[in-house]
Amino acid sequence: MANASAEKIAVVKEVSEKLAKSNAAIITEYRGLSVGSLAILRRALRPHGAEYKVYKNTLARFAARESGYGELEQFLKGPAAITFIDGDASAVAKVLKTHAKENPLLVLMGGVVAGKAVSAKELKALADLPPREVMLAQLAGMLQAPLTKTANMFAALPRKTAYALKALVEQREAA
Repeated sequence: MANASAEKIAVVKEVSEKLAKSNAAIITEYRGLSVGSLAILRRALRPHGAEYKVYKNTLARFAARESGYGELEQFLKGPAAITFIDGDASAVAKVLKTHAKENPLLVLMGGVVAGKAVSAKELKALADLPPREVMLAQLAGMLQAPLTKTANMFAALPRKTAYALKALVEQREAA
């Protein structure tokens, strides 16, 4: 890129910085999508800490290599857009999957989540996962259940003893 224009260098730097700050990145093919449809998608992604941008593939590939996201190169073919994710990757994947169902021209191609390349099939599976907060609550419930059972078991012993003594006292009073 020795003879590259200042604009191209700026684009590569921008993409590299966004990838470096991101938790994950998802590549989609947007061939044939209207500007309005892309605007709706961008608005839907924003609350989840994601940004949807279109870059020239050669510049995006170079930036991906530069920022340690080299796995993205295999997905940067044709009219591809990058979704930079700062928040929960499963929530963003769910938004993309929902939008792809509503608009078949949007195609999930793959991405990088937690430093690992993921296919479109894996992204769809990620989209089916519950949100992070729900999974943490489920984990807390699973960890709490054995403790609750143990506490109830220890509380039941004195309670049953008290019931037995009360029944014995009532039996002797009746006699």
